[in-house]
Amino acid sequence: MPAPIPPDHGLEPIETASVDELRALQLERLQWSVRHAYENVDHYRKAFEAAEVHPDDITELADLARLPFTAKATLRDNYPFGMFAVPRQQVIRVHASSGTTGRPTVVGYTRNDLDVWATVVARSIRAAGGRPGDILHNAYGYGLFTGGLGAHGGAEKLGCTVVPVSGGMTERQVQLINDFRPDLIMVTPSYMLNIIDEMERQGLDPRASSLRVGIFGAEPWTNEMRTSMEERLDMHAVDIYGLSEIIGPGVAQECVETKDGLHLWEDHFYPEIIDPLSGEVLPDGEEGELVLTSLTKEAMPVIRYRTRDLTRLLPGTARPMRRIEKITGRTDDMIILRGVNLFPTQIEELVLKIPALTPHFQCVLTRRGNMDELTVTVERAEHATAAEAAEAAVHVRQLVKRTIGVTVGVEVKEPFAIERSVGKMRRIVDNRPR
Repeated sequence: MPAPIPPDHGLEPIETASVDELRALQLERLQWSVRHAYENVDHYRKAFEAAEVHPDDITELADLARLPFTAKATLRDNYPFGMFAVPRQQVIRVHASSGTTGRPTVVGYTRNDLDVWATVVARSIRAAGGRPGDILHNAYGYGLFTGGLGAHGGAEKLGCTVVPVSGGMTERQVQLINDFRPDLIMVTPSYMLNIIDEMERQGLDPRASSLRVGIFGAEPWTNEMRTSMEERLDMHAVDIYGLSEIIGPGVAQECVETKDGLHLWEDHFYPEIIDPLSGEVLPDGEEGELVLTSLTKEAMPVIRYRTRDLTRLLPGTARPMRRIEKITGRTDDMIILRGVNLFPTQIEELVLKIPALTPHFQCVLTRRGNMDELTVTVERAEHATAAEAAEAAVHVRQLVKRTIGVTVGVEVKEPFAIERSVGKMRRIVDNRPR
């Protein structure tokens, strides 16, 4: 097991506030945010009026459910700056998504927004076990993607020494980790696997590295992956959550002392869980789609944003703020195969049970006639023989059938045959005809 992290004595007052104090602050900030959006964003004014609701109608937190949802399409329809609530001259930075379906989603920040962002990321790094003076190796991508600069700003605010490596150049990543001896690393979990593989390729023992905490986010990953990471690196592996439409990384963070879900920083982001089909708000504890409302954003307030991430709200443990359970998948990453709902994280859990396989896998969708078919392509471990790989393929098929209830193909490839990510891993390859 990784060495224990010393207790955190630098908590902000809000991190120890009572639930009543937190709810009162949330209501005050929610009323401000809703009015700010209504008065300054054409889309929200029209949407609220169509729903026959006015900011004055928000008298308690439950009234938020009366307001319409915001979707990614809303941001694309108002590209590039139509969702801004302040004059463009007051927006001192913009970020954007990759825009895989055409227009990217653009987000903007005032100077105060950037300070809030740095604050919640600093809070997240500290909850993960980071402390002022630590060296932080930042392998999130810099640029329009919010990961790199978001992590960077928070680490600096906490007082860390930041190594701004960005993604890619895996050999150099390993060299800098070996030479600079960082305490922390922030990176996507799939790219961390590449870094570990490169350490081993260079003849280095990952467990001998200086890293004591890995803060992994930007894509779903499982507790089985956590166990694998911690065993291979002898460090703590914790989850960070965020999305650019809300602010970027730092919306929620797993606390290293409990590792039992991510505490959502509710003083800045108000959560709801809804039924993804009906839109009905579900009680805490029930699984559904996470919806977030910004409470303090100036440049681009976001009201009831549908994240498409599937999780549940749980009571606070290490902090009084509620937790979200580890993201199990996304409604838009869901594969429906012969009537069965399946997520890549479910496949990951099963692959990690088999020592003859590596965690590098993809779900490849094809169509034969009118029938969709799924093949799981996965690499054999370097120590595994061809016979062990063949046996592992049979085992995966059996596990998928037994636990998920659907028949899939399994193809075990040679080591390093599956594409490596330098950011988010492409888990689903859709080769079906359009």
